Amino acid sequence: MSEASQTEDTNTTPASAATGPAPVAAIPGPDELLAAAKKEVAANYDRYMRAVADLENYRKRTIREKDELRQFAAANVVEDIIPILDNLSLGLAAAKQQTDVKAIVEGVGHVLEQFKSTLGKHGLKELNPQGQPFDPNQHDCISHQPSPEVPEEMVSQVVRLGYSLNGRLLRPASVVVSSGPAKVKEAKS
Repeated sequence: MSEASQTEDTNTTPASAATGPAPVAAIPGPDELLAAAKKEVAANYDRYMRAVADLENYRKRTIREKDELRQFAAANVVEDIIPILDNLSLGLAAAKQQTDVKAIVEGVGHVLEQFKSTLGKHGLKELNPQGQPFDPNQHDCISHQPSPEVPEEMVSQVVRLGYSLNGRLLRPASVVVSSGPAKVKEAKS
């Protein structure tokens, strides 16, 4: 080999090889490994206990909030109904002094409309299926009656109105369903 090639070879060798062998890391002994493992176990147990305590606190807080929500959920509805109670009291006092039944009926009708309007603002919807097809999911059929005017399986009479709250059925409407025109029995000869 020439001198030039030898200098190139020495220049291409890595710097770490030029400084000597890399220092060997000290291998921890069994006592040190055990101490490190115990320290990690203690830290994990502490995190576990904190997580359990946080979960228990969250559960208790959720139960408390649900109870408060249940207690005061109707507060908005009740606040809106109080003026209706006042109007009923005034109407009753006026009815005791009034001899004109028509005025009393008119006053009670106004209070009823106010009551329906207030409940409607809170999601209550009246179900009056008069003349609609019978729907067993929304209506409670109390009887079938023949009717020449009302087609078969249509509601011919509403006995009691139904109600839903925000789309959920509270009470089905009690209805009489038409069985169509009366069937004429043929006489036997």
